Amino acid sequence: MAKDSQSSSLGEELKKDCLGDALVEEFIEYLRVERHASPRTLDNYAHALSRFQQSKGSELDWFTQCADDFRLYLFECMKADWARPTIRLHFAALRSFYKFLTYRKGLEVNPLLEVQLPKLEKKLPVVLSIKQVDELLSLPFKIKQSKQAPKWIPARDAAIMELFYSSGMRLQELTNLNVEDFDTFNETVRVFGKGRKERICPLGSTAMKVIQRYRQEAQVSQGALFISKLKKRISARSIGSIVKKYLDHSDIAINVSPHKFRHSFATHLLNNGADLRGVQSLLGHASLSTTQIYTHVTTERMKKVYQGAHPRA
Repeated sequence: MAKDSQSSSLGEELKKDCLGDALVEEFIEYLRVERHASPRTLDNYAHALSRFQQSKGSELDWFTQCADDFRLYLFECMKADWARPTIRLHFAALRSFYKFLTYRKGLEVNPLLEVQLPKLEKKLPVVLSIKQVDELLSLPFKIKQSKQAPKWIPARDAAIMELFYSSGMRLQELTNLNVEDFDTFNETVRVFGKGRKERICPLGSTAMKVIQRYRQEAQVSQGALFISKLKKRISARSIGSIVKKYLDHSDIAINVSPHKFRHSFATHLLNNGADLRGVQSLLGHASLSTTQIYTHVTTERMKKVYQGAHPRA
């Protein structure tokens, strides 16, 4: 029932963003049903298409737009000082929509094929050290919890962070986990990634023990694995707040989001000799080039070690 109400709520939000445009609504439904896009992707794409609609006014005809129309829109976005990732996300939505119009609605020429976007600035992911990870993961059982908090909260919080670091899964992937996704005998978890692509992630013995402890204390035997105080599936926002709570009790000077555990997972594996293809599979990356950014992190670290240790560096 929780998932049904969530889908209904999402549907209402999408209808607001689609502005009653039948083509956009059909496209969003295509993404949801045929492409198995995540609720977040559906929301982002509907919002991006809505923003373009608003920039053109009520007389917009999707089939008469040319490359210059989108170049002008790109210029307006850059003039408004939008961040490059935001611009690329909006144009990813437009490009996907126009592919849909081309293959499903008979549009002869896709105008976005002629539009070049500004390149993203390559930023290396921020990675926690092993010592920092150990510090964060130990905190749930050390700090004093709120009097109103159920007794199982420390075990749940520890299980969440242990699972992030043990599996490298994404925030939404962890939020969507159900009890039946775990194979306690083989110490693995079934994860549904982007596009509902399924992968099996091995788990460390420490993570398995903490998860079992949490399930016993919280009496979680079916349905959503991680629950809130109200015994409902925990939200992604709540998980972010959990990580921030323990960060505030630590000596770690950098901002740590749940995604930092994923960065740290990949980097620590590569630092200890893991194969790049293997890490790609564990992360659920479609392209090896996405995983290769973590090799840059390890290279930069080696450079610092070299410069600090070699007499002629």
